Amino acid sequence: MRVLVVEDDAAVSYWIGAKLNGSGHACRFAGDGEGALRLLAEEAFDVVVLDRMLPKLDGMEVLKRLHGTRHPPVLVLSALDETSDRVAGLRAGADDYLGKPFDFAELLVRLEHLARRHGRAAAPGDVLTVSDLVMDVPERRVTRRGVPIELTDKEFKLLHILMSNPGQTVTRNMLLEKAWGYGFNPQTNLVEVHVFKLRGKIDKDFDPPLLRTIRAIGYALG
Repeated sequence: MRVLVVEDDAAVSYWIGAKLNGSGHACRFAGDGEGALRLLAEEAFDVVVLDRMLPKLDGMEVLKRLHGTRHPPVLVLSALDETSDRVAGLRAGADDYLGKPFDFAELLVRLEHLARRHGRAAAPGDVLTVSDLVMDVPERRVTRRGVPIELTDKEFKLLHILMSNPGQTVTRNMLLEKAWGYGFNPQTNLVEVHVFKLRGKIDKDFDPPLLRTIRAIGYALG
């Protein structure tokens, strides 16, 4: 899933993002209601985690402004957890409501359920998403902002490895082993050559660039 986390508490936001990334999902973050609406207008998400008490525009106002528009399902995550609070949130347009404190396992199940119910999530592992870069694995199709990107077989394999580890450093040796079946070989520049070509295809005409070189170690995507 591609998840927008709208939370003004940096520690909570970081924790949710780390747990979601560790579960194989991609996150974007907004610290206030205005930022959330801006990201929702610019990017595609599978589901939104929305705090109620936000600066600039609170969660209820965000829900009000989303009403009548096409938007991903919204789960409100709030310390306001009385029955009247939950009813108000659901009546304002939230698809689900979870009180703080909460267990991450429950949050994850609820998000997956919302994404499936709205027909936005494929089977686990079938579709990989990092920012606005999307890989449909069974169809062997890659797009960025909806624009098709043609890749060779090796480029597709390299990108699949990187997208399966979003935001994490993937070493040069790991890419050699997984994409070519080679062990450590300091004499080959296969990885560098293919990553250079891959970067030209997924980053050249888009902003911001996603593929980063981690000096003397490897690469990271996102």
